[in-house]
Amino acid sequence: MEHPAAGIPLCLLLLLMTSTSSCFFSEASARINHGGGRQVLAPAAGQNSFPPVKLQIMDQYVVVGNGIVEVNLTNPGGSMTGIQYNGIDNLLEVVKSETDRGFVMRRGSSGFYTYAIYEHSQQHPAFQLANTRLVLKPRKDKFHYMAISDKKQRPMPLPEDRVPPRGQPLAYPEAVLLVDPIEPQFKGEVDDKYEYSMESRDIKVHGWMGKDPSSSVGFWQITPSSEFRSAGPLKQFLSSHDGPTCLAVFHSTHYTGADLMVPFEAGEAWKKVYGPVFVYFNSLESEASSSSGTGMSLWDDAKNQLMVQAKQWPYRFLGSRDYPLPDQRGGITGRLSVHDPEISTRNLPPTGGWVGLAAPGDPGSWQLESKGYQFWTEVEEDGSFSISNVIAGQYNLYGWVPGFIGDYKYDAVINITPGRSIEVGDLVFEPPRNASTLWEIGVPDRTAGEFFIPDANPNYINKLYIHQEKYRQYGLWERYAELYPEADLVYNVRTDDYRKDWFFAQVTRKKGDNGTYEGTTWQVKYSLDRTYQNVNYTLRIALATANGAELQVRVNDPSSAVPLFTTGSIGKDNTIARHGIHGVYRLFSVVVPGSLLVDGSNTVFLTQAINTGPFYGLMYDYIRLEGPLSPNPPRN
Repeated sequence: MEHPAAGIPLCLLLLLMTSTSSCFFSEASARINHGGGRQVLAPAAGQNSFPPVKLQIMDQYVVVGNGIVEVNLTNPGGSMTGIQYNGIDNLLEVVKSETDRGFVMRRGSSGFYTYAIYEHSQQHPAFQLANTRLVLKPRKDKFHYMAISDKKQRPMPLPEDRVPPRGQPLAYPEAVLLVDPIEPQFKGEVDDKYEYSMESRDIKVHGWMGKDPSSSVGFWQITPSSEFRSAGPLKQFLSSHDGPTCLAVFHSTHYTGADLMVPFEAGEAWKKVYGPVFVYFNSLESEASSSSGTGMSLWDDAKNQLMVQAKQWPYRFLGSRDYPLPDQRGGITGRLSVHDPEISTRNLPPTGGWVGLAAPGDPGSWQLESKGYQFWTEVEEDGSFSISNVIAGQYNLYGWVPGFIGDYKYDAVINITPGRSIEVGDLVFEPPRNASTLWEIGVPDRTAGEFFIPDANPNYINKLYIHQEKYRQYGLWERYAELYPEADLVYNVRTDDYRKDWFFAQVTRKKGDNGTYEGTTWQVKYSLDRTYQNVNYTLRIALATANGAELQVRVNDPSSAVPLFTTGSIGKDNTIARHGIHGVYRLFSVVVPGSLLVDGSNTVFLTQAINTGPFYGLMYDYIRLEGPLSPNPPRN
């Protein structure tokens, strides 16, 4: 786990024994508790047939085991130095581990639970937290095959392959070209940990196996709930990557930038539980795997274990007063629909929509919320939703629906109390709209995934992403200058197809070989049969991400010294360099006076003006021009 240097006032209330003794427990789990003694929990149903949990405390080590798994921890400090399982003396690389954390091992469990409690007390000065995580390093001689989803699985290169002369660092520091890897199958590939980033809603189970999926031992990190993660279900986090490395990222600024730093004022009281997460081990011969079904692979068994753990959340065996148990939590139910009179006079089902509880704020503020807990769910086909096991407190109810721009927010603050589920009834999301759609580009889904994503440079390939998620390939920002070496993109609304003709990222163009770059100006050409000089039109621009960008909008006059609209410098998402298609969602509504338009051909000029490097730019989600269709339009 990354944590501040000594003296920084971010306290960890952590659980490690300091005395020197040896003891055995017949109970279902043993808690290792730092500075506060030992807590022992009652047996879980059906666990009495398993061996008891054993806790042995020595001068420099604490060993806790349950007959299936044994974990070695330093005393004091709590660094994890060894995991014994299935006859393997240590599943971990013997390196300095991340420190200071709580551990729970249960009787009959093929793994252990770990968590941390962070506190900033009234006695502490101002402070900012950037990133914090649990880092597990499986042995590189035992684990070569990584799985992060059903479709994203592959053998991985070794850490030695990333170091010169075997690996050649590329323009973005984390990316390495494998020029002479130990295993020849990886030669010519690019390895970059950000290629394996995933959205929070999808990071539930990931980890490692031996040489291939039929290997005998699996090493997994399972996250049954994402309630402690910041920034909602779309926030992207690292998962597993080369090393081998298996991460549980609790908080990070990746794909958002400094806006997601956790800031604390001097004297501000704050406390938060990160986790627990479950570190799970399985084997083809183990009872844990075979009991899940015959012929089940290690990956399938790990997914099955995720469902087991999710049903147990929130865990009843965790005895911390800072972790509310089920009877200390509440819930909310309701039904959401969408009303857009341009599409239908009736309310529409919010297909694919999400709703969630997060700290009170403005619509969409959950994207940058970092201190509290968030609880999200995907709505049912009829718009109904139910969120349970919500920690008591005050929240706003937020949401969004693919196919519609903007963010939903329920007007009233919702007070969640223990043991009670609140019914909010029928809710209606009215997406922003001033007039009819004259033209549109893209699909409002908060990503740039529907636009043209070029094939990767064949010299910089990750084989996993040749036929899926092409945007994960390295160096795609360089392809724009290859496709548009002198003039920028021009898009004709009437004849062009955004899936083929709209480059997925508006990036800078490299100027020769002198290391300088220039901003780019894209044109959107369209025709209006008739314009209304005294009416304001509305240009809606939804951005999927921005990184050090400034978007300037001009209409029919590209040489105008003062743009009609500018975002100013926005975004530190770094999505372009880190192989993503979205970061922070931003929606802008630009008033276009009818006096700027003409009957016939018109052009919107979109300039990304900042040009200080190759990774500066933005990605569009969706663009729409609204205006009058009738011969007698209403006046603004």
